Amino acid sequence: MSTDAADLDFLREAVALARANIAAGGRPFGALVVRDGAVLARAANAIHASGDPTAHAELLAIRAAAQALGVPRLDGCTVYASGQPCPMCLAAMHLCGVAAVHFAYSNDDAAAFGLSTAAVYAQMALPPAQQSLPVRPLRPPGEEGLYREWAQQRG
Repeated sequence: MSTDAADLDFLREAVALARANIAAGGRPFGALVVRDGAVLARAANAIHASGDPTAHAELLAIRAAAQALGVPRLDGCTVYASGQPCPMCLAAMHLCGVAAVHFAYSNDDAAAFGLSTAAVYAQMALPPAQQSLPVRPLRPPGEEGLYREWAQQRG
């Protein structure tokens, strides 16, 4: 099977997870984490079941893949998602070393259904002082050395 055919099969599986999640009362999002052609983890959005606003399919799949591998890095892994990853999920992918992401439905596809995260992407592209969510540094007086302490613990 060519890489393109495998990519399409993995995307079909992510979309099937999303459709099953709709049937279970959830949102239309499913994701897989794949490395070397093998699925390490599968997940569907679980916000409806858990009440956890971070229970996105991609994050749940990333957590499960990291647990399966026993390491916090997913170098060489590809994420397949039914929808375009939100900024939170995309940031997690960057932070854990995911090599590539493929998605079936874009923010443009999602917009008419209230599922687009394009506005969040736009906010995050602004400097922190210009974002609608106040993000400001504020260090308590006398607070120093947190990162130095961490570095010293690591040796």
